[in-house]
Amino acid sequence: MKTYWAMSVPLIAAIAAFGAVETHAAAANPNLAGTFKCGPDMKVCQWSGQTFTVTQNGNRLEIKNEKGDQGTAQLTSAISVSAGPPWNMLGVISGDGKSISWSNGSEWKKS
Repeated sequence: MKTYWAMSVPLIAAIAAFGAVETHAAAANPNLAGTFKCGPDMKVCQWSGQTFTVTQNGNRLEIKNEKGDQGTAQLTSAISVSAGPPWNMLGVISGDGKSISWSNGSEWKKS
């Protein structure tokens, strides 16, 4: 019994130490706050808007365009975003966070 206890203490300490260590790094949200310009398909940009102002609080985005349209979007991962009405589209965020390629064929670039 004495040997069992002596072996258990280091094992318990090792398990506790391992449990305290984060096993994976949480991906940080990209900073999308700022002004974006729509392109390259100007026909798509005519209905969606040319310029977008994005404010960000965590993974929630508030979007306004120059026409006064407003909507929200949600970061669904460090590289993807889902915009609700009036745009209703999915986007892929560039690695540097300076552009978003949208499912409607448009791309927003930070200006």
